[in-house]
Amino acid sequence: MKNEIVTVCRKAHFNATHRLHNPNWSDEKNEKVFGKCNNENYHGHNYNLVVKVTGPIDPETGYVIDLKLLNDLIMEHVVERYDHKNLYLDMEDFRDVNPSAEYISVAIWNILRPLLDDSLLLAVELFETERNFVCYGGPAN
Repeated sequence: MKNEIVTVCRKAHFNATHRLHNPNWSDEKNEKVFGKCNNENYHGHNYNLVVKVTGPIDPETGYVIDLKLLNDLIMEHVVERYDHKNLYLDMEDFRDVNPSAEYISVAIWNILRPLLDDSLLLAVELFETERNFVCYGGPAN
């Protein structure tokens, strides 16, 4: 067989709270832009994460990446880091940015990227709700 390129995916789940708030804005503007997500007492999500790794199939293993290894990386470096945390208060990752789904997906990508072989492509899908999710595949060139 040719050296086919395949995307493999691994799902994970974590719970976290956050608040969307821009400290440079007035309370009125924050309320207008972020609505309920600006609740000063925070709010939570049951985040569903899909990590996608794309690359050639290794002819010796039949894998793009060992999914057990990928799961272990996700659990150790993402789920244990963010699960049951207040992303706005507890995490240095979001000290300078709003912990929106967009920025959370970028943070997760930045955590996982150095842990994978350079030949593999990485993409992250983060579901905040069943209908609201973001996708991040790395910085724009």
